[in-house]
Amino acid sequence: MKNAQGQGQHLDPVCGKTLDTPEGRPTSEYKKRRYFFCSERCRHAFEKQAERFRFNELARVGALMTPGRVRWGIA
Repeated sequence: MKNAQGQGQHLDPVCGKTLDTPEGRPTSEYKKRRYFFCSERCRHAFEKQAERFRFNELARVGALMTPGRVRWGIA
């Protein structure tokens, strides 16, 4: 997601906060994707249940409901 100034914005997958500047923020990589967090507490919560957060993210963007696409998780 880009803001009006053209800088990238990132969403903390645990608490949902929008992070305008990911520099200096805690990060984690899962399945070749980098995730940014507002705090170490959120990063730790993500790492304990990374697949659950990834599954929720895919569901939000419609990957589970789009005809002709691979279905992830339990149907």
